[in-house]
Amino acid sequence: MAHHTTTKQLNFLSVFLLGVDGIIGSGIFLMPSRIYAKLGDLSMLLMPLAGIAVLMVALCFANLASKIPGDGGAWLYTYTAFGRFAGFEIGIYTWLLGIITMATEISAFVTSLRSVFPGLNNHSNYLLAALGILAGLTCLNLVGTNFMDWVDNISTIAKVGVLVIFVTIGIFFIHPANFSNVSGSLTNESPLFGRFNEGFGMVFYMFTGFSFLPIAASKMKNPEKTLPKALISVLLTSATLYMIVQFTAIGVSGTNLATDNVPVAASFYHLAGTFGYDLALGGMLISILGVALSVSFSTPMIAASLASEHQLLPRMLGHQNKRGVPMVSLLISAVICALMLFAGNYLFLASCIVFTSFVQYVPTIMATIKLRHHNKLPQGFKLPGGLTIPIVALLVTAYLILSFSVELIFAGLIVLILSGIWYFYDDRDRQINGLERDIAEKDRPF
Repeated sequence: MAHHTTTKQLNFLSVFLLGVDGIIGSGIFLMPSRIYAKLGDLSMLLMPLAGIAVLMVALCFANLASKIPGDGGAWLYTYTAFGRFAGFEIGIYTWLLGIITMATEISAFVTSLRSVFPGLNNHSNYLLAALGILAGLTCLNLVGTNFMDWVDNISTIAKVGVLVIFVTIGIFFIHPANFSNVSGSLTNESPLFGRFNEGFGMVFYMFTGFSFLPIAASKMKNPEKTLPKALISVLLTSATLYMIVQFTAIGVSGTNLATDNVPVAASFYHLAGTFGYDLALGGMLISILGVALSVSFSTPMIAASLASEHQLLPRMLGHQNKRGVPMVSLLISAVICALMLFAGNYLFLASCIVFTSFVQYVPTIMATIKLRHHNKLPQGFKLPGGLTIPIVALLVTAYLILSFSVELIFAGLIVLILSGIWYFYDDRDRQINGLERDIAEKDRPF
């Protein structure tokens, strides 16, 4: 999930490419084998299913983005509909999503390297490598962001290039006999319903990058029309690409796919030997590291902006050094990221991203319903079918709960409670010091 900033107005094609780049991340390189291990050939159907499910949520974001100007996303929509405390909680989760994304990409990078350096299968070595990368990214933040556009471009070319080459060549090496594990029962004995729920959560993770697109609504030409069209096109394109990659990987590798640590690279090995494997692995590692670097820069900036520009998060997070680096946000982000790396592996971190996204989706969908006929807001992009899309979107997000572990839900509740306590102290601090206690005037739609 890459994050971009730009000053010129974006046309449809720019928004479309930005969206595809934001959605396609480490998931497509590492998840095909994990999903196949759960559901076998059925895993191909999950791609379009999850794409359509995410589209219902994305349309609610598009509806609000066309009504409420500004680069805000979920926290701004929640604030507008439900007030400052709710906006604060979702602001915390917006920041947290960036931190968890960074941890997930670092974990994806180290997980991918296991096939080259088997010693990384040892948990202590895995942690040392992951924390070393985190330290390196944190130090790069102190240097500045001048090279970020270059990093983003290289990352995009690497991931799209590898996937296009894989599908183009792989389609000629598909063996129909490999499509023999219809429901995953050959590689898994647990009940299909539970496996389907877990698999759906994994595929849903591969689409979560869409939510950054509405944040850039104010930078688009005619966002009321551009954003809905772009979201629909981006999600359908991503779902189709994911399905083709999954189809090719199964057709080339068969049931061996279930145990492949780096499935696209392993399937590439069947096509072009060691050269193919190295090419795919290299492209994948460049792509993942590029996203990790991009997110490591944007995450502390998001927290600092919410604190100093929008008066929403505690003001300590907005403190910057002489070079304009938000040091407090950067250090706290790095510490939380390190704790996330200690807490679990790639799959656990991916489920944390889905959970953190879920916490932002629910109030956004509720805000869509509440602000539907608000007399102080423009009509904006009208959702077809009245309340049908928001209700379906709520049902989709409610279904996601089945893919979460009890521990994850419990941890999420603790974060909400601790954030609430932090809000109370921050609000009191602002009152005592006579500081602004509401979000900035420019953020208020009415």
